[in-house]
Amino acid sequence: MMKLLDIAVRPAKGEPMQRVESAQLTQLNGITGDHRSKSGRRQISLLSLFSWQCACNELGQSLPWTIRRANLLLDIAPFTSADVGRILCIGPARIEICVETEPCRKMDEQVPGLRAALTPEWRGGVCGNIVQDGIIHIGDTVHWLDASSEED
Repeated sequence: MMKLLDIAVRPAKGEPMQRVESAQLTQLNGITGDHRSKSGRRQISLLSLFSWQCACNELGQSLPWTIRRANLLLDIAPFTSADVGRILCIGPARIEICVETEPCRKMDEQVPGLRAALTPEWRGGVCGNIVQDGIIHIGDTVHWLDASSEED
C-alpha cells in the first residue's frame, strides 16, 4: 500500500525545511506554509522513498530526505515520465503531476555528488499542482486516480 511518509515546508527562502505532521493543500496557495507554493507547475514537490534511497546508496551515505528540499516523501514506486499528467490522491487532496524536479547546484552544496546521484531516472522527484483541496496527514493512503475511475 502506498502512503505519505513525511511532510516538510520551507517558510522562507534560505531557511531549512521544517517537518510538519499535516498540511493544507489548496489550488490557490499550494501547500500552506511553504514559500514556493503558488499557482503553476511547481506548487508542490514529491519524492519517492525508493528513489531517495537509490541516490543515498550511490553516495554511500544515509542522508535525511529533507536536504532534497521536497515537500512530500512517499512510499511509492519511482516516478517516471509516464506519470506526467496523472492525478495522485493523498487523503482528500489531489495533485496533478506536471514535471520532473531537476536537481540544482544547491544539492551539491549540501552533499558533494548529490546532484548527480539525483539526476538519473527521475530520482529527484516531481513537481505538481493541486487540483483538489484537502488537509493531508503523515500516514495517509496514496493512490493514483486512473482516467477510467469515477471516484469523487
